[in-house]
Amino acid sequence: MTSKLCKSALGLSTAIFMYGCGATTLITTPIENIDATPLKISDLTEKEKQSWGHKDIVTDTIPGMSVEKAYKEIIKNKKGTKVIVAVLDSGVDLKHEDLDGVLWTNKKEKPGNGIDDDKNGYVDDIHGYNFLGESYNEQLEYPRMLRLKIGDEQSLAKAKAKIDKEYPETLANKQQYEQILQTVKNADEAVKKELGKDAYSQKDLASIEAKDDAMKQNIAVLTQMFSYADNIPEVIKELEGGIKYFTERANYNLNVDFNGRESVGDNPYDIMDTKYGDGNPQNRVDDESHGSHVAGIIAAERNNGKGADGIANNVAIMSIRAVPNGDEYDKDIALGIRYAVDNGAKIINCSFGKSFSPKADWVYEAIKYAASKDVLIVHAAGNDGADLDDPSNPNFPNDQVNNGAEIADNVITVGALDPKYGSNLVASYSNYGKVNVDIFAPGTDIYSTVPNNEYKHMPGTSMASPAVAGLAALVMSQYPKLTAAQVKKIILKSGLPIAATVVLGGDASKTSTLDKISTSGKIANAYNALIMANGVASGKIKL
Repeated sequence: MTSKLCKSALGLSTAIFMYGCGATTLITTPIENIDATPLKISDLTEKEKQSWGHKDIVTDTIPGMSVEKAYKEIIKNKKGTKVIVAVLDSGVDLKHEDLDGVLWTNKKEKPGNGIDDDKNGYVDDIHGYNFLGESYNEQLEYPRMLRLKIGDEQSLAKAKAKIDKEYPETLANKQQYEQILQTVKNADEAVKKELGKDAYSQKDLASIEAKDDAMKQNIAVLTQMFSYADNIPEVIKELEGGIKYFTERANYNLNVDFNGRESVGDNPYDIMDTKYGDGNPQNRVDDESHGSHVAGIIAAERNNGKGADGIANNVAIMSIRAVPNGDEYDKDIALGIRYAVDNGAKIINCSFGKSFSPKADWVYEAIKYAASKDVLIVHAAGNDGADLDDPSNPNFPNDQVNNGAEIADNVITVGALDPKYGSNLVASYSNYGKVNVDIFAPGTDIYSTVPNNEYKHMPGTSMASPAVAGLAALVMSQYPKLTAAQVKKIILKSGLPIAATVVLGGDASKTSTLDKISTSGKIANAYNALIMANGVASGKIKL
């Protein structure tokens, strides 16, 4: 008699090894079994929003990674072997209630004594290392290249053309947001006065009988705003956030004269100049939340009744602060990868990227070094809604040059999914590419840790990448003898193949299928990956 576990697995994948069901060969299931799954019509509940990336596409009709199913039916109470995962990112809140119990600790180093006790070249690196010093705001690479005159004539011309286009656009966007904000605030005050209350609903707004054109205009403006958020204070907060973003982009990211590196004390274009930074990879300001959010997706303490659950249950997070509020320096990334490898990381998550990389060779060499030491690198595909196989849309770092052969077999590049299965499955912002993107994973509005014991929904391929890094950690923990290259193949081969036609870049006129916009043609799936990993580890499946 076929068990429930065997039956459920039959409906999940086109080619997965049956875990514990007595089968010894791959089971092939028609793709139609997946694409015939009824679509989820209702909106996600608040609870589902906080964990949609862990849901199961068949059971829940939500295109998550079947993490909950994997724990319930496969992992159960098995902890496995601890896996060190490096978060190469902005600083991490090392004191966060949901992260403080999953931090990597360098036991060979004595905290705060100013001595490199373990002789690894880095002083007081207890939970990782900080390559940014006290700096945070930074230029993007192309204004930096123009300021320092780095690159050939063609690269500099391209950089200047990009600045000349984007800087005035940024100022215009900032001004537009400021105008909208003022209009909304004025309308909000007028409606509050009319209703005689400090808070109101869309129903309250609709009940107003406008006595003049000004009030009609106020009602029209606020009615439109209610289509973007549940309440007007939330709209105002979003608009203020937009103004802050465009202000920082103009003042720092696109400002050719700004030098955020000045206080760090190194030459960022000298790879031999390594005596910089410090041993404290803690975030420096509250807005520096990216690294904390990424770390939580991978490893937030599970089942502790707080905030969010990470994907992996036996992980030590190594924080490497190397990504500023702007583009990362190639040197910091290259040295950060090497630091992670040399200090025991088995997986490095890289949720960053840029369109110019004057010292890309340094990063390529570091990637090869990681491969030589059997370390997996998981990288975000980027958020431009672009085809990375098009030479006009470069994204660094990557694992090949000019769409050629991979320089190493240890890199997974991840695109992002929306929580609703169907034509809009691939997030409108997600980059894609048959050569340059390996697989897709949940990325939109992912709930995770941010500084000061808080939690937040954030979107991006930056969130999809740690989902796959967490999945890789789960596999490595349960099957520690598998190599990084094997884990990469398992994740790509065991994903769910999706036949549905999807919209690309948010443009309904541009559509394709996953097999044409990614190497695997699949979405990552923890349940299937563990089943296949078991088969590979036992010798029953050959990759």
